[in-house]
Amino acid sequence: MKIALAQANPVVGDIAGNLERLLTWLNDCHRRCDLLVFPELYLSGYPPRDLLSVPSFIDRLEAAVEEIVASSRQLPDTGLLFGVPRRSAESSLFNSALLIGGGRILLEQHKALLPDYDVFDESRYFVPASRHRVVDFAGHRLGICICEDAWNLPEFRPQGRYQQNPVEQLVKAGAEAIINLSASPFHQGKGQVRRQIAQSHARRHKTAFVLVNQVGANDELIFDGGSFVLRADGTLAGSLPEFEESLEVLELLEPAARRKPPKRSPKEAEGEAKEEIVRVRKALVLGTRDYFIKTGVKTALVGLSGGIDSSVVAAVAAEALGPTQVYGVTLPGPYSSTGSVNDSARLANNLGIHFETLPITDVFRCYLDVLDPLFQARPADLTEENIQARIRGGLLMALANKFGHLLLATSNKSEMAVGYATLYGDMTGALAVIADLFKGQVYELAHDYNSECEIIPDAILTKPPSAELRLDQKDSDSLPAYDLLDAILKLYIEQRKSLDQIVAAG
Repeated sequence: MKIALAQANPVVGDIAGNLERLLTWLNDCHRRCDLLVFPELYLSGYPPRDLLSVPSFIDRLEAAVEEIVASSRQLPDTGLLFGVPRRSAESSLFNSALLIGGGRILLEQHKALLPDYDVFDESRYFVPASRHRVVDFAGHRLGICICEDAWNLPEFRPQGRYQQNPVEQLVKAGAEAIINLSASPFHQGKGQVRRQIAQSHARRHKTAFVLVNQVGANDELIFDGGSFVLRADGTLAGSLPEFEESLEVLELLEPAARRKPPKRSPKEAEGEAKEEIVRVRKALVLGTRDYFIKTGVKTALVGLSGGIDSSVVAAVAAEALGPTQVYGVTLPGPYSSTGSVNDSARLANNLGIHFETLPITDVFRCYLDVLDPLFQARPADLTEENIQARIRGGLLMALANKFGHLLLATSNKSEMAVGYATLYGDMTGALAVIADLFKGQVYELAHDYNSECEIIPDAILTKPPSAELRLDQKDSDSLPAYDLLDAILKLYIEQRKSLDQIVAAG
């Protein structure tokens, strides 16, 4: 059985555009495969969020489904499986997968396990399926499930979160292969976990397993694709690339490979660890590019401080949009070093982006003159530091408004987590490109950009981090060393450890 995996990049709310892509790919695959599979909620785009509460939006989805059914009559040799919200008899909504062929809906399978943790809020919008059933298609018995439906394994989910296991139900009903439609967002290591879950099902139940995952970025969520087909012994029959749209026809239910998977050498394991920062880079480039494509804006603006954060953001923007679409501006103030201005200029030259210098010292003095009668000769403190950051934010937004750019914010996760940032200052921007990277990861990413030639000047990589908002200021004046801070924050934010547990860990 030949199955085409449509690793698509839908636009949330663009029903007409998503429908056009679906029908185009269906025409392209007709006669080349038995079944064409799209990701979860493909037709609406994921996550549709409160669009689901708009009746006319659901009406348009229903009309699109009718058009797909009609089109399938003209292409009877290929079935189509895709995700879409569906109304129930009580006018609530299901997160559904529709199997369509020969002008008929052959199966309407709803999602049973509705996540409401982390970035997910599906139980707010959908009601769960009460049952799962297999479908006979192209001479095989297929079990269809949706994303989280496959994640209820004790090694991946806490006991008691869900009361049913849809994959087990489908296997007991006689499924020869499981097909999972996913919109599974990226985080570091997520692709490996997805593959492990699918392999666990395949080996436990001796069934082939197909996972088709969305790709692309919608606001703060990035979807990495990485779709695949597994044989019944858990070995890989075929896969699609990460972080790019792809359509590929693969064989489902081919004979199991009669070999053991090779063991990884220590050197290979080390190489895989290094590849993780490459995945992060691809994710940020995809996320930035998609944000601009889907908002229709062509050019990015970055305030260049001569520091590591703004340098990495500029590098990501140049890779995502092309250097000619990126505008870098350095805004030196009374405490900015000559080196920071020169480093910014050198970075812009290395990247090939536009570059301007806009000094703020005179503007800062005007602020102080206006405020002096009310400040009543009080000594300078954090207030004056923040004024400089806010001047920069205001001027950058003025440039963005005047020339139609989107301003990119440059704060990292380590700074954001402890409030080492200025509201209406360096936090200003339409998209915070590196806000989920700890400071150490920002340096890793910078070194990756410099792996073949110097993109980010060495002086930026080696100088002590500084906001340069007062004389001889260093980040270390206010914060622990970043390697220590990152270690604490990872335990606290990502592993949910308590203060006592963090202290006990050293």
